[in-house]
Amino acid sequence: MLCINNPYTDAWFNLAAEEYFLRSFQENVFMLWQNEPSVIIGKHQNVWAEVNMDFVRDHRIKVVRRYSGGGAVYHDAGNLNFTFIENSYNADFNKYLIQIQKFLREIGINAEADERRGLNIDGLKISGSAQCIHKKRVMYHATLLYSTDLLSLNAALTSLPTQQNDVTSPRLLYVKSVRSPVTNIKEYVPDNMQISNLKELIMNYFLKNETNNKIYTFSEKDLSAIKQLSRNKYSTSDWNFNASYLK
Repeated sequence: MLCINNPYTDAWFNLAAEEYFLRSFQENVFMLWQNEPSVIIGKHQNVWAEVNMDFVRDHRIKVVRRYSGGGAVYHDAGNLNFTFIENSYNADFNKYLIQIQKFLREIGINAEADERRGLNIDGLKISGSAQCIHKKRVMYHATLLYSTDLLSLNAALTSLPTQQNDVTSPRLLYVKSVRSPVTNIKEYVPDNMQISNLKELIMNYFLKNETNNKIYTFSEKDLSAIKQLSRNKYSTSDWNFNASYLK
C-alpha cells in the first residue's frame, strides 16, 4: 500500500486527489490529509438544504461536493482525514473502520462504532465516514475531529430556513445529512499531544500495518493531473452547487 502524508490543504485539490487515485492508479492507497476551513457535501446532496450559505460566504469557507455519497461534514486544520483506496471484488467497508478503532485504542481512546460507520465517545461523534465503488476499486474515507472549531462546524452545517431550494433541479430526492452531537478527541488525549504528533502516530501505524507498505509522495505527473481535475471539476460551481445532473 502506498502511504501518503498529503501536505496540501486546499479542498478542491484534495477531493480531486482522491478521485485521481481511485480512478487512475492500480495500487492500494492510504492518504492522510487536512483541509483549510471547508464544507464537504455528499455527491447526492442539495447544498442549499445542508449549508448556511451566509455563514460560509462571510467566512470565506469553500463548499465542495465529493465523489462519494453520504452527508455533509465540516473540515478545518483541527480535523484529520483518512482515505483508503483498494482493489477489491468484495467491498468490506467495516474493516477500515476497525483499523481506525484499533489505532485509537493504541492512544487510549475507546471509540464505539454506530450503524452509519461513525465513531463515538460517550455518545458524542468524533468521526464520520463515507464510501464508494469505482469498477474494481473501493474508497473509504473518514474524518477525525481533534481540535475542530465546533462553533463554526455547527454554524456552517445549519441551513437557513430562508434559503431557496435548488428549484432548477428535476431531482426530487436528495440525501439528507443525519446530524449528531460531536466532540474533539483532544479532550481525551494527553495535554502535550499536538495534532502534528497525532499525524505522525497515524502515519507510522498504517505504514507498519503491512510489510509491503511504503511512503509515496506526489509526482509531477500526479500534481499536474490532480490540479487539472481540480480546475475542471472540483472548483466549479456546476459541480459544487448545481446537482441537477446527478440523477
